Amino acid sequence: MQIILLHPRFTQARSVTLTLRHGLLAIALLVVLVLGATAAMTWLTLTHAINMYSPSVQKLLDAGNQGEVARNDRYVRENIAAMAIKLGEMQAQLMRLDALGERVQGLSGVKPEEFNFKELPGRGGAAPPNARVAPPLGISQFQQALDALVVDIEHRSDYMNAVESTLMFDKIRSKLLPTIQPVNVSYNASGFGWRMDPFTGRSTFHEGIDFPAPTGTAIIAAAGGVVIAAEFHSQFGNMLEIDHGNDIVTRYAHASRLLMKVGDIVQRGQHVADIGTTGRSTGAHLHFEVLVKGVQQDPHKFLIAGAGQAAVPQVTRK
Repeated sequence: MQIILLHPRFTQARSVTLTLRHGLLAIALLVVLVLGATAAMTWLTLTHAINMYSPSVQKLLDAGNQGEVARNDRYVRENIAAMAIKLGEMQAQLMRLDALGERVQGLSGVKPEEFNFKELPGRGGAAPPNARVAPPLGISQFQQALDALVVDIEHRSDYMNAVESTLMFDKIRSKLLPTIQPVNVSYNASGFGWRMDPFTGRSTFHEGIDFPAPTGTAIIAAAGGVVIAAEFHSQFGNMLEIDHGNDIVTRYAHASRLLMKVGDIVQRGQHVADIGTTGRSTGAHLHFEVLVKGVQQDPHKFLIAGAGQAAVPQVTRK
């Protein structure tokens, strides 16, 4: 493009030739001027915004701030509600664990003063340096720790239930073993094994233990079980047999009186008969046998196993 310039001061006409390069420079200059003006206006607006009062702008700012505060408040309330629910579940589980702990404590024989589930254990130590102190937990981190603690409590509860079941089974099984001496006397007249028969004078095998005591002395059950025989026997006289499960049966012979009948459930240490001298007997005593799968065993082995238990109680006659 060629531009011709005319002026009275000019002695002759002048011409200017504009190329594409000049056009691009002009456009670039225009863009720079526009951007500069926009930046200047923005800077002036932000600089004097505090001194400017615009109700509409203020309302927009207040609405934005209120919305942000409301969102933050709702987020905090929702997290607190969720953690409160978790805390309630944990409190219920801890109460169940306390009850389980007390039952397990009783089954295991641990004294309450040695391990009290309702008291927090003592803890302490030197104050750690700042380098060993963790920063405060955030809400999300606290929620994760709470969830992990809930899972851990559930696992411990399952474990305590298993321990309680095992201890309960062992305790029931121990109560079904004939380990209590059936008569409260300090010695026996004839033990288990070979002896001289008092009637024939020949060496015979004695299949039980004889406990001498006056007629009418209480005979108690050596273990809990079910009465399977309560009858008069030609050899044993008034005889009582109790089934304790696991193929274990105890026999009480020569009684003067039977207090139980077939089918009765007896408890460990319960008064079941009175000593007498019925049947093949030379005097008042109790002939006591322990049978395992129908075979007589030495009752002394069972009584030794229960020697650490409480002494035979004095039973009131019925």
